[in-house]
Amino acid sequence: MKKAKILIVDDNELSRQNLSELMLSSGYDVKAVEDGREAMKAFLEDHYDITITDLKMPHVDGLELLRFAKEMNPDHVVIIITGYGTVSNAVEAMKLGAFDFIAKPLKDDLVKITVQRAVSYAQLKEENIHLRDHLKERYDLGKLMGYSDCMKKVFNTIEKVADSDSTVLIYGESGTGKELVAKAVHFNSSRKNNPLVPVNCGAIPEDLLESELFGHEKGAFTGAIRSRAGRFELAQGGTLFLDEIGDMSPALQVKVLRAIQEKQFERIGGVKTFEADVRIITATHQDLEKAVEEKRFREDLFYRINVIPIHLPPLRERGPDIAILANHFLQELSAKQGKNPASISPEAMSCLMRYPWPGNVRELQNLMEMLVVMTTGDQITADDLPEKFRLQTKQATTLTSDFLEEGFDYNAAVMQFEKDLLLKALELSGGVKNKAAKLLALNRTTLVEKLKRFQLGDG
Repeated sequence: MKKAKILIVDDNELSRQNLSELMLSSGYDVKAVEDGREAMKAFLEDHYDITITDLKMPHVDGLELLRFAKEMNPDHVVIIITGYGTVSNAVEAMKLGAFDFIAKPLKDDLVKITVQRAVSYAQLKEENIHLRDHLKERYDLGKLMGYSDCMKKVFNTIEKVADSDSTVLIYGESGTGKELVAKAVHFNSSRKNNPLVPVNCGAIPEDLLESELFGHEKGAFTGAIRSRAGRFELAQGGTLFLDEIGDMSPALQVKVLRAIQEKQFERIGGVKTFEADVRIITATHQDLEKAVEEKRFREDLFYRINVIPIHLPPLRERGPDIAILANHFLQELSAKQGKNPASISPEAMSCLMRYPWPGNVRELQNLMEMLVVMTTGDQITADDLPEKFRLQTKQATTLTSDFLEEGFDYNAAVMQFEKDLLLKALELSGGVKNKAAKLLALNRTTLVEKLKRFQLGDG
């Protein structure tokens, strides 16, 4: 992670020097200027993550500088330094959007903690801005990947619930894209300009998860050397995504239930009650209803989070999407590698379509990345695929051989297989006959004739 850049503004040379040295020793990039006019010039010449400014200065004071900084960038983080007799002005600065203020005489520990909080806030804000900009196009519901009926149902649900504040529970196997769905909901909601804060409840040790969610006060437990905001605080006005909520301990489930139900919480070791203005999205790969029956998950919490369930299907149930996703990843990853994308041969695509995809979309993406790196020709063949993919096709052939021993109507079976292929190609191509013909390695005229023969569409 890059160093945070801090602009220090103070007309007192000694104070400016001391604060600069403190920030440099804390690992930050620092630029120090002596008044507000120099600071304005610095804003125009470079980017800064944090501004620390004295309140009382000649020419351009701290309040004027704060207004200027917010006009330049509404998300810019400003910390005000105030002396005796100017606390009321500091309060005014907070109303104008200052992150915090520090009273003189400055205490090194307090300054470090305040700046560390500000840097964390600025980084989270920046991440969400970048993510929002990056996903603006990606999460336009008209452009999401997937044409299968089961995915259309998912998109339809997202579109209906995105702009509400209802709690969403996303079910799905590992690798199906639960976090992507959470992002799609958030970035299509009225909260999209505020943070989306994810927490993987299964990846954080139980004894740390409570602090991660709710924060803690200094001295709340051994090692709590400073106060720290939790994810509920960081997500204020936005969305909190609790991934793998089924892994959360029953004791912590009680506290999360209260926060969701009453929209209030306290930090560990604290007495101040914080408002929880957050939308809750949860996700799990577990069967929570079964977990409720087995007393592993609280029934009241289950009904609180299961207001809008979204079932994300595994890739093996999304047949038409496999080819679409494979080609999408192939194009995207080839561009990143600076290579011309190879095409996927019909035999190789057949292997992909037959494979059960236990790792779901993530496994498909990883496979395409491997193929982009390893394939030297202009076409990916079945021989380029790992053995397990080719094995699926061999197994299918063996099953057909076994089936033949029992006897069946050959002509009817072949016709049905051909009809299914035509329907699949039309589905994959979105009904565009030229694309469907290319998928089947047929010319367009032949395809149209076959469609007429099977009375599929208008031929």
